[in-house]
Amino acid sequence: MVKRSTKKRRRDTNVLAKHIVDVATEQANPEEQEQLDPSKDPRKTKAGRLGGLKGGKARAAKLTSAQRREIAKKAAEARWKKVSRQSS
Repeated sequence: MVKRSTKKRRRDTNVLAKHIVDVATEQANPEEQEQLDPSKDPRKTKAGRLGGLKGGKARAAKLTSAQRREIAKKAAEARWKKVSRQSS
């Protein structure tokens, strides 16, 4: 599969400035940035992510080649439909 470069969304100027100040003053903590919601149990979020990472591979393993082909056609049609709407 071809890796496509993705455009990173620009940060708001104020958010970027705060991040630069935090990094410069060593107040940025990468562990705080990883945990999105402090009300959630970190063990459960880690387990959920692990299951999500396994899910796609498990689903792909059980699909027949005809099913994979049908899914690929549907995805390609959706992409082309999106492209044609943007160019109009």
